[in-house]
Amino acid sequence: MAKSELARDIGFFGAFTIGLGTMLGAGVFILPSIASEQAGPASMLSFIFGGIISILAALSLSELSTSMPVTGGSYHYIHASLGNFLGSISGMILWSGLTFASAFYMLGFGQYLAELIGGEIVSLAALVMAAILIFVNIYGVGEAGKLQNLIVSILVGIILVFLVFGIPGVEMENLSPFNPEGFPAIFMTVGTVFVSFIGFEVIADIAEEVKEPSRNIPLAMVASVVTATSIYALVMFVSVGSMNIADLGGSTVPLADVANTFLGDGGSLAMIIGALLATISSANASILAATRINFAMARDRVLFPWFDEVHKRFKTPHKSIIITGILIFVMIASGATVDMLAEVAGFAYLLTYALVHVGIIVMRETDPEFYRPSFKTPGYPSVPVLGLAGCVLILLQLNLWVLLIGFIIVGFGSIWYGIYSKDRVEEHGTLDWYVKKEELETKEKKRRILVATEDPKEEKQLLRFAALSASARKEGEIVILHVLQPMEGRSVMNIPEFEEKRIDKEREIFEIGRKYAEDLSIGIKAEGMIEKDLRTAVNKLLEKGDIDQVFLGWKGAAGWKGKKLGRNLDLIVEDIKKTDLVIVRLGDEKVGKVVAAVGEGPNTLATVKRAYEMSKAEDGESLTLLNVQVQEEDGPSRKRLKELGERHVKSIAEKAEIDPEEYEVKVIVSDDRDRVLKKVLKRYDTICLGAARRARLEGTVFGVLPEKIACSTESNVLLVRDSKPPTGSYFKGLYKSIKRR
Repeated sequence: MAKSELARDIGFFGAFTIGLGTMLGAGVFILPSIASEQAGPASMLSFIFGGIISILAALSLSELSTSMPVTGGSYHYIHASLGNFLGSISGMILWSGLTFASAFYMLGFGQYLAELIGGEIVSLAALVMAAILIFVNIYGVGEAGKLQNLIVSILVGIILVFLVFGIPGVEMENLSPFNPEGFPAIFMTVGTVFVSFIGFEVIADIAEEVKEPSRNIPLAMVASVVTATSIYALVMFVSVGSMNIADLGGSTVPLADVANTFLGDGGSLAMIIGALLATISSANASILAATRINFAMARDRVLFPWFDEVHKRFKTPHKSIIITGILIFVMIASGATVDMLAEVAGFAYLLTYALVHVGIIVMRETDPEFYRPSFKTPGYPSVPVLGLAGCVLILLQLNLWVLLIGFIIVGFGSIWYGIYSKDRVEEHGTLDWYVKKEELETKEKKRRILVATEDPKEEKQLLRFAALSASARKEGEIVILHVLQPMEGRSVMNIPEFEEKRIDKEREIFEIGRKYAEDLSIGIKAEGMIEKDLRTAVNKLLEKGDIDQVFLGWKGAAGWKGKKLGRNLDLIVEDIKKTDLVIVRLGDEKVGKVVAAVGEGPNTLATVKRAYEMSKAEDGESLTLLNVQVQEEDGPSRKRLKELGERHVKSIAEKAEIDPEEYEVKVIVSDDRDRVLKKVLKRYDTICLGAARRARLEGTVFGVLPEKIACSTESNVLLVRDSKPPTGSYFKGLYKSIKRR
């Protein structure tokens, strides 16, 4: 298989194993004792009910992810559907939930390590391992990601051995009475064990890499949840059937003690090893996920920009990781119990999924233009309504202390939004738009400009030109795209490794653009995508329908094997039909003297606008609007041609809303237009040229002359094509030519 085909080779089974691998972790080794103590043998029903709630959430997430496959997962979906306020709060909730989950995993690690080596070292071991993981994440966990599949395989093997040998040894009398605490206890326990189900959302996070997403994402999500639920229920069946509830409930290493009853010391040791691997893997994944949420929040200006600052040497968001680490240390050192940590993490995700269900209802009922999912939740609105009811029901059964902590987090998020985020977050969610439709429709449309290049060396200068264009429109915003391609022979199965590289690159390009964003008062977003090529990534962003203009970098070298601009660039240009396009051939670093060739083609007005925008740079010196009139034997006089040229230039400048004092008119009369243009344009630092009317007929993308000029000069060259050129431009030009005669 060619390298260019590798980025989309995650099929159903690949997505299924990713979802199962992230769920089948620490919870199954730690929770049986807590669950059995709360609900007795009926605690296995708690896992089943938790699975049902997760399946309903998975269906809603599947629809949202096939319409908005970007970084941030549920946080982004809530932000896009329910607006800035609830989106900001959901980010705080998810971050807190992942932090509590990490502390939960670390205490579980301490319990099993204490069983292995002895001594009262639970909290100390948890703190030490948490510190190690924080350091590893600061240093960079790309290499650690290579162990993920091996760890998952070992865990699955250990649990299968546990079930195969454990089920035949179950003593049915241990299951009676089956439900001693009643159904309220079963539902309360769902909140405790729900932390075991939070991993399936990773499938939504890799929606861009899954083949046939409308089929494979929902199937993989549901199948991974069903499989994990079955395993959890069977583990509980073996656990409560092998030990009496009192002994099991008092165990700090439940699966090790249960395995010891039918596999002896060897089985107990295997469970301890599995638990240590699972807790480390789950905690590491949670810290990485928390970093992802922080990045998305900092990108949306919900958090301080320094949450996204990267370490100069390690290229990781060290400040964000350190803050998350401090919170984990505080939770461990505070003496919080594993059940409380698990329940708070469960609270965070139950509340998040409740908002996700509300979000899908909002999207369906308001039907925004950008919302076109390839998968639609079956049984709408029953599924999101039942999912919402299920989440609320379990939330109401949680311990009062857990609810208090949860609402403190919600309260803090609300206050934070009011004093910091409200005036900084620029994007409005669909609900905001629907409620304030008339108000928002009166505002000037935000210009969103996509910046994409295959050469990292071009990013900074290309970004500068795009920022200048964005700043010309109120509330302008630039979206910087970077594509991370998988190595040959590998798919994106190893999520931690590829996800970290993608997030690191997003931060890097975000930092590059931040200076321009601040100087020019524009918004900025970074999109890191794991894709087979730049073309596919650009098309995905354009499909969302909210990009007004695309800036592409071009080396200026002639194409090969029939290609005009280059092997990939030609294809991208062909695909872009409904969006303004600017191809930038970078030359001098300074903008300097700017010139626009003002002809009579359909792209002239857009060309003049881009030139004017460039001239507004700090190092922009002047703007010249150049027109060349062709002298013919029986045509108008040179004086008349100059008058016609000046009139035409001033007319275009007026349409572009440029003040006469801000540009210089230069009209040249010659019998060889092309020669004069090539000679005169070289005197300027930045040249703006429009696509020729019949470029394709001439075997080029932008026309013979524009492309020749771009290849023959050391200046910056912007080749401009308007998505909606004025109708009748060709005939107007023809009419003017006839009129002159």
